[in-house]
Amino acid sequence: MGRSCVQEVTNFIVWDSHEAGSYLSLAKLQKLLYFAQARYLAVFGRPLFLGRFEAWAHGPVLRSVYKRFEKFGWRNIDEQVYRPILDAETERFLKELLDELGAMDARALEAMTRRDDAWIAARQGAPDCVDGRWEGLISECLMRDVQLRLLDRDPVTV
Repeated sequence: MGRSCVQEVTNFIVWDSHEAGSYLSLAKLQKLLYFAQARYLAVFGRPLFLGRFEAWAHGPVLRSVYKRFEKFGWRNIDEQVYRPILDAETERFLKELLDELGAMDARALEAMTRRDDAWIAARQGAPDCVDGRWEGLISECLMRDVQLRLLDRDPVTV
């Protein structure tokens, strides 16, 4: 299974959300990407895609995805995307994750990230700022470890 690019994974989540008739805000998309990356790290021992999450006040953010969809704000992302071509294992992995978390709204997913030790650690020293942006990077090792505990698994050897 090869590594996907963040655009392919993002497009798959947007496409799948449209297919399911599910409301998908930028905030919800960011959290789904975060949990996809964290769980993939735990299950496969390597990142699903390249890109580092920043620990913003309302949860993890991939700046490239933020810039692409910021025009939607808290509204539904209604950008037309085509189903990306992913390898079968990656698609199965994403479908399982979306079956589990896709029906949750952005606030519920945000509440999950606020209990996430990797996000909490990256927020240490964050100033109180108006827009909540903080460029503290979230450790992929901590992301993996948090998911391993949640999945009750032993660490994967890389």
